[in-house]
Amino acid sequence: MIELQGLTKRFGEKVAVDHLTFTVRPGIVTGFLGPNGAGKSTTMRMMLGLDNPTAGDVRIDGKRYAELKEPLKEIGALLDAQAVHGGRTAYNHLLCLAQANRIPRSRVGEVLEAVGLTPVARKRPKGFSLGMGQRLGIAAALLGDPRILMFDEPVNGLDPEGIRWIRNLMQSLAAQGRTVFVSSHLMSEMALTAEHLVVIGQGKLLADTSMADFIARNSRSFVRVRTPEPERMRDVLAAAGIEARTAGDGSFEVTGSTAADLGELAARERLVLHELSPQQASLEEAFMGLTAQAVEYHAREAGEPPTPTAGAPVEQAPAWGEQWRREHGPERSGDGEGV
Repeated sequence: MIELQGLTKRFGEKVAVDHLTFTVRPGIVTGFLGPNGAGKSTTMRMMLGLDNPTAGDVRIDGKRYAELKEPLKEIGALLDAQAVHGGRTAYNHLLCLAQANRIPRSRVGEVLEAVGLTPVARKRPKGFSLGMGQRLGIAAALLGDPRILMFDEPVNGLDPEGIRWIRNLMQSLAAQGRTVFVSSHLMSEMALTAEHLVVIGQGKLLADTSMADFIARNSRSFVRVRTPEPERMRDVLAAAGIEARTAGDGSFEVTGSTAADLGELAARERLVLHELSPQQASLEEAFMGLTAQAVEYHAREAGEPPTPTAGAPVEQAPAWGEQWRREHGPERSGDGEGV
């Protein structure tokens, strides 16, 4: 178990991590999410004693990282897969880690086999692809057979087979009762892997909840209803006091009622339905909705006017946007001719 209490990190005037308090529990995969610059990497570095907190505390099964006598046997971590000695082979890289932590030599071969790197064990990692480097980093994290594992962007560079493999690995480790903490920007994969989420923005805790609850709280869910009798359907819903709005394709988006209730209502009224389907936002949509105000680096969307020059009076902003639209708006093509 990993416990954070009031964890804070300042770099000069900037507060990178702001009084974070949460617990990463064993037996489930906990996802760690946040926009770029939110403080995720700094938080994970402080968990491993690589950065000293300005305030607050981190405990690994009740101990600070510096108090662990053989840390690889307590917690395994992948933070930077490229952090390897370029002159050592993959086997020797792991062997050095094993000897420093009194781990049997036989364990090196076991983890190389587990991550699929046995054929390249005697090769130097400087020639590895990004995906092979990730596998070597995961092997190092598994080396001490620890009860706690941390992974920062573990699927970087992995092909679809590798992504599925690491997903199954993390879930199997959690099923063994281990603590698994994983940070990733790949929302679709996180949705398939994690059961619990910790979300931060601008260094502050935004959410600490289950995956299902996070999506339900931060997105709009509804039931799509499509019928060849839309006018009658609208009257039936209104009479039942059910809120619905008409979508662009003529279907209804109904909130506050389940698909089962709507199906029974339609059956009682002898209404033909062509579609009755519950709709729920993806993890990505829920995440974007929650963190929209916590994004530090915001890229301008296509068609969006640029931000006025820093220091320009606020009242100039409308004129600035209008000028940009006249010069670059959709009514003009790239060569200056009308579309």
